Amino acid sequence: MKEFLSNSYLFGANVPFIEELYEAYLADPQSVPEQWREYFDKLQSVPSAGGTRDVAHSPIVESFAQRAKTGAARPAPAVAGLDRKQMSVLQLIAEYRFRGVFLADIDPLKRHERPRIVELDPTYYDLTDADMDTAFNTGTLIGPEQATLREIIKTLQETYCGTLGVEYMYLSSRVEKRWIQERLEPVRAKPSFSSDTKRHILER
Repeated sequence: MKEFLSNSYLFGANVPFIEELYEAYLADPQSVPEQWREYFDKLQSVPSAGGTRDVAHSPIVESFAQRAKTGAARPAPAVAGLDRKQMSVLQLIAEYRFRGVFLADIDPLKRHERPRIVELDPTYYDLTDADMDTAFNTGTLIGPEQATLREIIKTLQETYCGTLGVEYMYLSSRVEKRWIQERLEPVRAKPSFSSDTKRHILER
């Protein structure tokens, strides 16, 4: 069963993308492609145990898990044109949040060669040089709602592949993950502290 889930369209390498897509849906339903929006709308229409609409992160992931186990119908992955490119950009953002730490520059002695992470290569998602100056919706990436692919990649690399290694996407709480993102992404993991704050941190 574990092997099946790891190879399922809804799980395995697609987990970061699905989570990012759902987070974008929660922030702005219009920011995700219509097929996914309709699917999330249907999940939202199912009342939770308390009688309210589900807005939590974990029940949606659990729904994907159950669908993967039962082979239930799932939304078609293929969409055309800009919708497909937009989905690819959201997936790239999610992968940087998950895997960017593996390319972080945290080995000052350069003893180990940094690995090549194919999931962080835009071409892995059929994004090419021709797309670099195209504006895309940034989903839940903190910053402008629209940015070119070139700007998005620069932000992600500076935030997650710099001299600060950050690994937090394993957290189950969407609130906690968002708290970290709100402090990392606007300053690209390079906070500016006052002298008093630096002294306070040093003394702790």
